[in-house]
Amino acid sequence: MNEQYVWDLQEVDGMPVELVGGKGAHLGGLSRIEGIRVPAGFCVTTDAFRRIMADLPSIDDRLDQLSRLDPDDREAIRTLSARIRRTIEERAVPGDLAAAITRALAPLGEQAAYAVRSSATAEDLPTASFAGQQDTYLNVVGPTAILRHVSRCWASLFTERAVTYRRRNGIDHRTVHMAVVVQRMVFPQSAGILFTADPVTGNRKVATVDAGFGLGEALVSGLVNPDVFKVRHGEVVAKAIAAKQRAVRALPASGTEEVAIDSQLQEQPSLTDTQVVRLVRLGRRIEAHFGRPQDIEWCLVDDEFQIVQSRPITTLFPIPIPETDDQENHVYVSVGHQQMMTDPMRPLGVSMWQLTAMAPMHEAGGRLFVDATRRLASPASRAALLEVMGRGDPLVRDALETVLDRDGFVPSLPDAGPGGPPAVGASASIETDPAIVTELIERSRTSTAALERAIRTKTGPALFAFLLEAFQEHKRVLSDPLSMQAIMAGMEATWWLNDKLREWLGEKNAADTLTLSAPGNVTSEMGLALLDVADVIRPWPEVVAFLRGVEDEGFLDELPKLAGGTEARDAIESYLDRYGMRCVGEIDITRPRWSERPTTLVPVILDHVRNFEPGAAGRRFEEGRQKAQEKEQDVLSRLRALPDGDRKADEAQRMIDRVRTFIGYREYPKYGIIGRYFVYKQALLAEAERLVRADVLTEQEDIFYLTFQELHDVARSNQVDGRLIQQRKDAFRSYHALTPPRVLTSDGEAVTGAYRRDDAPAGALIGLPVSAGTIEGRARVILDMAEADLEAGDILVTTFTDPSWSPLFVGIAGLVTEVGGLMTHGAVIAREYGLPAVVGVDQATRLIPDGQRIRVHGADGYVELLP
Repeated sequence: MNEQYVWDLQEVDGMPVELVGGKGAHLGGLSRIEGIRVPAGFCVTTDAFRRIMADLPSIDDRLDQLSRLDPDDREAIRTLSARIRRTIEERAVPGDLAAAITRALAPLGEQAAYAVRSSATAEDLPTASFAGQQDTYLNVVGPTAILRHVSRCWASLFTERAVTYRRRNGIDHRTVHMAVVVQRMVFPQSAGILFTADPVTGNRKVATVDAGFGLGEALVSGLVNPDVFKVRHGEVVAKAIAAKQRAVRALPASGTEEVAIDSQLQEQPSLTDTQVVRLVRLGRRIEAHFGRPQDIEWCLVDDEFQIVQSRPITTLFPIPIPETDDQENHVYVSVGHQQMMTDPMRPLGVSMWQLTAMAPMHEAGGRLFVDATRRLASPASRAALLEVMGRGDPLVRDALETVLDRDGFVPSLPDAGPGGPPAVGASASIETDPAIVTELIERSRTSTAALERAIRTKTGPALFAFLLEAFQEHKRVLSDPLSMQAIMAGMEATWWLNDKLREWLGEKNAADTLTLSAPGNVTSEMGLALLDVADVIRPWPEVVAFLRGVEDEGFLDELPKLAGGTEARDAIESYLDRYGMRCVGEIDITRPRWSERPTTLVPVILDHVRNFEPGAAGRRFEEGRQKAQEKEQDVLSRLRALPDGDRKADEAQRMIDRVRTFIGYREYPKYGIIGRYFVYKQALLAEAERLVRADVLTEQEDIFYLTFQELHDVARSNQVDGRLIQQRKDAFRSYHALTPPRVLTSDGEAVTGAYRRDDAPAGALIGLPVSAGTIEGRARVILDMAEADLEAGDILVTTFTDPSWSPLFVGIAGLVTEVGGLMTHGAVIAREYGLPAVVGVDQATRLIPDGQRIRVHGADGYVELLP
């Protein structure tokens, strides 16, 4: 055969991953970097693996079976993957391929010791390292043993852990192939791992070295704790020397063994500081070659470092790119944590939000960030920013203060310098007049209606020119001074009531009850309105039974065939007419809206049918209004009994009137924004359909992976880069594995912040109190609203809640979220409905098992797991 199956590592540089695998491609690149020593060796390409697989009997049937297995069915995966591995290992290596491998050994020494290492095509990629998914064999001696271990590497593509990993990540087994790297074995005095960025904090300027005696397998397998060194700017800034009792050494004939380390050496460092700094210098050279932070495996032999592997660190959160490459320090604050949407956004969603937002925003990892550096640099604007952040999310404030405590990271500017807080206008200048809210809502409706009329006739490049003008109107509506004054009036009245009533009456979070059933809150009305929809459906058993089996989005057209179906359809469609532009993660225009995917609402409607009696919406609202009224009377009477009580009561009365006038409006601007977004989206999807019909795009949703400007260019040129769209799809998929930090520095450090509290019971989960009350119940951990299955008394535990989660709120007894602040949507609606709520509970969805009984302390801000 003419096909070349074996290539020297020096020849591999530049070869595609599809041919030599991730490890082979990286080693080929490493071997060509000046000053980097890589053990000599060769790569057996994926063509050899494909040939072996093509000759295996029944392999296609077994791969089909494997692709159908549930990734959680460990026993089935273990059995079938073992059968596939056994089949591969028992297949003799064809004579010409065996001869090619043996010939490659000759110049290196046939009887020398070698490391035989798997190199999968889905391994060591920028978006997924797949580290540890396949096998490596050390100290393999002789051609026969090497051929046997090459077969074992091929088979290791189907280890249980590799198969499960691919199933969980949606990777087709047939698209992944295996190359094998064979290298001369090195016998190091020390070995370990170098991370060219801190793998814990993400700081790109801090390198971390893990080191131990002997072969690196002792560290990888967890046999010993490593010595750990941290290096910044060419200096060891921290180190921890472990007691290393064991090591892995090569046996004289072949294989490896564990050995005890002499007691005199156990607490000796495995590298000197000078060696550590030299190693990091080599790592920076490798990082520069590959263009991203690296996870590097190294060996020290006779005071010379040899590099046996380098792969991207895939867990680091990307760094936002500033508008100008000024080489200055920057501090970025997450937009998603303020907007209650920390999932990644697609490129069109990112660019649309950037084009319509009031402040410049930077993208990283599919999330948006605001550069807060200049506002932090000026003492006056710094104080204002920290105050606002602290009231909203104390973890953000604490993270910012952590950064500010570092000498010189944020420069100091005079108060008159740029970057001060925007002038909003004092909310005190606005009258407490409900007519103001009515006027603002009418302005927003009029603007949206004008947008809907004007956009109907626009297509092609003219549509994009129109939208750019519409975005300016969008910003004008968003920045309406009267609107901003109304929002601030409600928020400031809430803060005043909580602060003063705690000071005067010793009562925590009194505003929570005083704002129950506040008028004009479109988000809480949305939740109650779905109870009314359930009232229409409840009397019709056929409709209820039909909805239990609904899977297709066209179900509304089927309803009129059933008794009561027309009434049910009309009720749902009426609800969608008003609220159908909403959805989970609605700030991303690419997310499917309820009007586009009405099945999302069906589980919630069915829960309401089961858990509520007719008329629940009206009763719920009236009960809240009465509780607020009773609380108002109670507070005022207690205040009047105090010294100077009449003045305090009069001030409180004014603030209560003010909060009930304006707090409901807090939710309306977002509703208006999302309404406009739906108009934009429908127009862009119509344009996408035109491009599909013209064979420019493969499918409508391809536009989601282009920025607005890129889509504009496609509309003009009728040409698109299909590879770019695929790259964006792959990147978006990888972003789901990243956890966005609240605060991120230009060094790449993710600063999480902490609650500086010691007033909660041992073992309690700490968060931010946002809605008073204490409740016990069953925790329901729900990550997808469409999969909700709630009973009366359940406590919702989830990552974040934007307004689209409000329909669930009417059916729960309490709320716990990982993300949130005092004035974010979930908190506002929890108070509106009287639900005890704690938000900002780190890793709540992981630490609270679904079904666990918990106690939520809404006034004190913690959650207890009950026996």
